[in-house]
Amino acid sequence: MRFQKICIGVVGAIIVAMPAGAAEIKIISAESPRTALEHIAAQFQKDTGDKVSFEFMTAGQVRDRVLRGDKVDLAIASGGFIRELEKAGKTSEIDNLGKIGVAMAVHEGAPSPDISTPEKFIAAVKAAKSVSFTDPAAGGTAGQYFAGLFEKLGIGDEIKKKAVLSTGGRNAAEKVASGAAEMGFTFPSEIAPIKGAKIAGMLPAELQNYVVYIAAIPVGGNVDAARKFIAAAVAPSSRQHWTAAGFEPPAGK
Repeated sequence: MRFQKICIGVVGAIIVAMPAGAAEIKIISAESPRTALEHIAAQFQKDTGDKVSFEFMTAGQVRDRVLRGDKVDLAIASGGFIRELEKAGKTSEIDNLGKIGVAMAVHEGAPSPDISTPEKFIAAVKAAKSVSFTDPAAGGTAGQYFAGLFEKLGIGDEIKKKAVLSTGGRNAAEKVASGAAEMGFTFPSEIAPIKGAKIAGMLPAELQNYVVYIAAIPVGGNVDAARKFIAAAVAPSSRQHWTAAGFEPPAGK
């Protein structure tokens, strides 16, 4: 009897401690916004009592998960993939989170090549023994861009011979940090968190590719909870997390 009373008391304490009406928000996202999102979610959970769970993957995989009908409350990916979902009728509403350019990563102790012009960029890439970027087939936004860029610059075949393909942007930076690749290409937000790798520089303006990331609420998701998280993500108080990660938030947000 005494044990039963203790158990009832513990359960009661847990129930009292749980915020009334707390929601669980399941989010799938591309890797690029990861650092900003994790900081925002930490504060959001403190402020609301809601629980946020993330799965990070390539933007193409985010699209595929929503297309096949996976139960998620919020999907975050680059604009092109989200527009595909919108056209397919798979989202109820969307919101712009911000844009980010692409950069070169090198080992923390290595000199940073000069890539300030297209000519210098090409020379630096050709001089490298190995180059890492996301496997385009995996659906990574930056990986697909760089594969196309190297072809456009006339060095596609040369890069293929020394490419060290990765599973995502952070993995590309990890390969640079480990020495598996001499340089890598992805978003600065995916390079900065990786110990042993550093941002060597942003691509020159002529080659730069700014990518807009969008939050979409999939059909069947918890709309109210998703809206609440989006509101926190675009609030003025969250702007610092986006800019610290290399993003430019939308004007007026």
